[in-house]
Amino acid sequence: MIHITDNSSGPLHRVPTTAKLLSLLILSVLLFATTSALFLLALAGCILAVALICSRAALAQWLMAWTLLFTIAVVVTWTWVSSGLEAAIVVLLRLSALSLFATIVTATTTIGQFIDTITALARPLERIGLANARDIGLAIGLVVRFIPEVQSRYAAIADAHRARGLKMRIATVVVPVIIGTILSADEIANAIDARSIRAQNAKRD
Repeated sequence: MIHITDNSSGPLHRVPTTAKLLSLLILSVLLFATTSALFLLALAGCILAVALICSRAALAQWLMAWTLLFTIAVVVTWTWVSSGLEAAIVVLLRLSALSLFATIVTATTTIGQFIDTITALARPLERIGLANARDIGLAIGLVVRFIPEVQSRYAAIADAHRARGLKMRIATVVVPVIIGTILSADEIANAIDARSIRAQNAKRD
């Protein structure tokens, strides 16, 4: 079974989830607030260095996310055609740096940490009656974690096909992805039950 989380005990694993999410927000603002290719290149270089030093698993996962990389390539190509090479380079650096850093965050944070952090951040909304903090934390946490999970499973299956010289077919790719995703539901259910989220929601109902 493939897990998106890098289970090695690196320095990024010990950084609080709130700090990592805040860093991702600040980075997003910095990346889109400037059009300087040199500044963006420096930021991208720093993020790449962090990945190489602290979380090579995250870098590997990012490189295997072919749908993400293909999307970036399409956007960059369109920008090049419509706005020129310099604008395309800026877009490339922005999207690459942001997506890589987001991958580092998800690779060094467990699903339980995501749920707990998002739930805590949503408490003010619950106090004023706008939403249920536990439901928000569960929903966002699962989405953030599950998209890279499915991508990693697909990449592993595609690599296995290429290693065996097999053709990529829907039945031999989609079915294993679905089965693997269903099997991982036990782990997710355990994380939910450990925090008594379903039990607490049932009492409120």
